[in-house]
Amino acid sequence: MTPAFRKPNPLWRRAAKTMVGAAMGVAAGMALWAGYLQLTGNIHEVEPGVLYRSAQLAPDRLDSVIQGRHIRTVLNLRGAFPGKRWYEAEAAAVRDAGAQFISLPMSANTQPDAALLASLVQTLRTAPRPILIHGNSGADRTGLASALFELLEEGKPATEADNQLSFRYGHFPWLTSRTGAMDRTFRQVVETSKATLKSSADVEAQ
Repeated sequence: MTPAFRKPNPLWRRAAKTMVGAAMGVAAGMALWAGYLQLTGNIHEVEPGVLYRSAQLAPDRLDSVIQGRHIRTVLNLRGAFPGKRWYEAEAAAVRDAGAQFISLPMSANTQPDAALLASLVQTLRTAPRPILIHGNSGADRTGLASALFELLEEGKPATEADNQLSFRYGHFPWLTSRTGAMDRTFRQVVETSKATLKSSADVEAQ
């Protein structure tokens, strides 16, 4: 009996399968990286001895970071939630470590209004240093605050400061994610800064 001849898959079908397989591999790798960041606390040095960033840390881990990095201010971007277990535990840990605790109610999914953005910038400028910034995962709100610090306080170019809002720290503003609000806020501040510098230069030239 002659075996049935199997027609080979068209080229486009093989290419589609390859692309789907590659996309699944990339997605799996990204998920593993995001999981690793959460397991390790997503703790990173932004500026040595000046600014650090992390995810929400358990009290004992937070105390270890405060002591090890000589942190003087913990900036919580999740907002104040008196009575909530995580908030009270963090406030107690920071207080017991002798550091200052500041809370600002930011969302990773919406752009902060002008007043909240001004409060964030002012806090980054005036709070006792070293500062530890955190949100929940340490990726989005924390990334924005770190990028603003690099841009406005350290004078880094926008393209370099923007690296704080990257997947290296778990920031994923694509697909259905709404965290692109953090990127839009950063670009808005960059444009405002450029306009301010140009205005100042025009005044000096007169």
